[in-house]
Amino acid sequence: MAQLLFYEKPVPLNKDIHRNLCIKTADNLYGFSRITNSVLLAGVEFAHAAKEYCIVFTKAGDLVMPVVLLGLRNDENLYVDHENRWNAHYIPAFIRRYPFILAESGQGDAQKTVCIDETFIGFNDKEGRRLFDDTGESTEFLTSAIKFLQDYQGQYRRTEIFVNRLKDLDLFTELNAQVQSPNGQKLHMGGLLGVDENKLLQLEKTRALELFRSGELSWVYAHLLSMGNMQRLGERLVKREPSNS
Repeated sequence: MAQLLFYEKPVPLNKDIHRNLCIKTADNLYGFSRITNSVLLAGVEFAHAAKEYCIVFTKAGDLVMPVVLLGLRNDENLYVDHENRWNAHYIPAFIRRYPFILAESGQGDAQKTVCIDETFIGFNDKEGRRLFDDTGESTEFLTSAIKFLQDYQGQYRRTEIFVNRLKDLDLFTELNAQVQSPNGQKLHMGGLLGVDENKLLQLEKTRALELFRSGELSWVYAHLLSMGNMQRLGERLVKREPSNS
């Protein structure tokens, strides 16, 4: 899954070019994610996300990443309604950081450039929260947004360590995710991984203790508990596309 995903035109934030830019904040501006069926999830989010979403792991080559499932088919987000509102209490940080993103500057991992997606419909020069004040300095709103990006980046790196630990412990197993659509069609989602609880329970004591003391064991069980939300995705699909029978 690409980090950019729904960022159509990310450009470096510039205090001269974007001096008068404002961002409108409202609860009906989530249309940008309408055709996204999953997004990356940081481990620290698992406990909150597990209450409403199904948390799984996806594999791309040798890379394994945790994601929340937002839909059962490609280009489908069942958590965004017809009015572009997010239909859940918890919104993943990957979604909340939009339209901002930290991009590689080409000067090493430590150097990141703050970018914005200029296509975001919330941007304008008349109403909303300003990004820069009259002197060209960052507003409190922008400063807060940048800190959120930096915190997210740190949590993402910690999540990579967590996933690598699970891989080293050989705890992943392939999932057979299948849900029936309103018209009776069976929808199968391939390429998904989950933690094998039997393998988890058979871990050598010192390895299990390491997992516990790292705080990551709670992340594992949040993931396992969240699997029950797969059925909720099916229910959302039924509500959105009721059967014609």
